[in-house]
Formats: sequence, C-alpha cells, structure tokens
Amino acid sequence: MKRPRSLRILTVAAALLALASCGSPTATTSESPGPSATASATGAFPMTIKHALGTTTIPAKPERVATVNWANHEAPLALGVVPVGMAAANFGDDDGDGLLPWVKERLEELKAETPVLFDETDGIDFEAVADTKPDVILAAYSGLTQQDYDTLSDIAPVVAYPDAAWATPWREILRMNSKAIGLAAEGDQLIAEIEGDISAAVAKYPQLKGKSIMFMTHVDPNDVSQVGFYTTHDTRTLFFEDLGLTIPGSIAEASKDTDKFALTRSAEQIDVFDDVDIITGYGDEKGELLAKIRKDPLLSKIPAVKRGSVYLLPDSKPLGTAANPTPLSISWVLEDYVKALAEAADKVT
Repeated sequence: MKRPRSLRILTVAAALLALASCGSPTATTSESPGPSATASATGAFPMTIKHALGTTTIPAKPERVATVNWANHEAPLALGVVPVGMAAANFGDDDGDGLLPWVKERLEELKAETPVLFDETDGIDFEAVADTKPDVILAAYSGLTQQDYDTLSDIAPVVAYPDAAWATPWREILRMNSKAIGLAAEGDQLIAEIEGDISAAVAKYPQLKGKSIMFMTHVDPNDVSQVGFYTTHDTRTLFFEDLGLTIPGSIAEASKDTDKFALTRSAEQIDVFDDVDIITGYGDEKGELLAKIRKDPLLSKIPAVKRGSVYLLPDSKPLGTAANPTPLSISWVLEDYVKALAEAADKVT
C-alpha cells in the first residue's frame, strides 16, 4: 500500500530533538542526581517509574535501548533513537523482513541499520536481549508476565505497562517510553503533533462524529457461530474516540466487569449489537469473510451488516496491523483508515 502522506510529525520531532541536543547539555548528558520525585518531573536521572509489575529505577540516561513485544521500539525511533535490539514484526509483515513499513521508513530516514531483531514467536528471547547489552528495556505496551519482568530485570531496568497487559493507549506508550530514555518533553511534543494530524484528518469527514462502532476480532470463516470483539480495554477500541466515534453501550457494558481486551458472544445473542452503527475488524482481501457474514442466517440480522456499514481490514497486511494505533503507525494509516470508516458511516441512516 502506498503511504498516504509523509511522516511530517516525525521530522518535526527529530528536529526538536536536534535543537535540544545543540542547545542544552542535559539533552545528551545526565543531570546530577536529586530526589526521585524531582528527577521524574524534570527528566533527570536517576529516574523512578512505577508500573503494573513493580517500580523501576533507571540510574542514568540510557545509551543502549532495547525493546520487547509489540511497537515499543516505535517511541524511541520516532524521537531519533535507534534501539540496539527490538522485537521482529510477527503480524502484518507482508515481505517477511521483520519490519513493518512505517518502521522501515523511519530507519531509512535516520540512515540507520536495522537493529538486532528478537524472534518472539515462542516468547521473549532473553538470551538475545541480554546479548545486546541494553541500559534499559522498554515494554510499556506488552504482555509481560511477572516472570518475564523478573528475568528481564536481571539484564537491565525494565519499563512495563502501567495497568494491564496489552492495554496501554498510544499516548501512554509514548509518555512512558520517552520518559525512560530522558526525552519526556520531546515525547509530549510528538503527542501534540499526532493529535493535530488526527484532528485534521477527522475534520474532513463530519459524518463520523457520534457514530457508534465496534471492532471485531479475527473470525474463523469456517465457523461464524461466535462473534469476537475488542473491549474498551483494547487500544483499537480506545482509538475510536480519537476519531470522534463513540463506543456503543453493548460494548461498554460488556467491558465493565472484565479486564480482558477481547470477548465473544454467540451468534444467538447478536441482537445485543443492535446499537452498533459501524462494524470494523479483520477480514480478507477477497472479501470472503464479509460475504459469509452477509449470508449467515443470524449474523446477517445485525443492523450494521444489513445496511452495509461494515469495513473489514485486510488481515495480516500493514493496513490491518496499523489499526492498532502505535507511535509510527498512526501517521502511516490515518488517512486511509478514516476515509474507509467514513464510507461505512455514510450508510448509517
């Protein structure tokens, strides 16, 4: 897929970082240690960061940054810091090189070689992480278990997720990971740039405002007896609010008494989704899954399916991957994603 627009926000962030490096010695060197509260507020080291799996102290500004699990490498890359090692892409990598296109483009912009890629097919490769000799390990968006965290902590200080596994919103991914490498101010600036671009893209499609939407999980085309959906704890669902959309009551209510990021409902219970204006999720390039849903005697009764206000992303392709918002993917996918959802919104009466 052709990139819909340039990564202007990343260029601006890199320029800000360069200016900071030229104008202030604290941008490239650690300040004198002070009280931990002050250090956390100013970006000085040592720095203490609390998260769901413990409290991490980073003694000095990291020079060797490693990341594990999904997308954590995008925060330092967006701010001009190339990790010594990071997880290889295991979903949406359509050319098999271990890099998603927005990551590859950013590395090219930085004129950087590809970092060591950790194969996480069977979990974190702790030995490979240790071999990169990191000063810090970023995992603000991750599924780390306590055991994973403890093992990684024997290698270097680890920044885990703030509340729950795989539930860290894109802003917090940037805030936590940029803070851990001494670039909190630059991280905040990048957040503001991304928010501005989101607002500009959404403003082109007023029909999105206030529409309710759900994100279906992967559906087995050979078994449509259940409908999976992401809850309000998942970043895909949370991102809808950035786009001016709303979370339907059915999804909000189902999310109240669980911390899971995905749930299922049997096809016999699909009337619960009568309050959904738009459905999106993962499909296939040929549209075979959507065709099966439309023909199914139960799923076809969902109002959004009846009227055609459904947009299924191409599964295992970069566009489908980028619907899970991360610091670099948002800019890469924004125009295409918003336009497709707006076309679905046009069918809501």
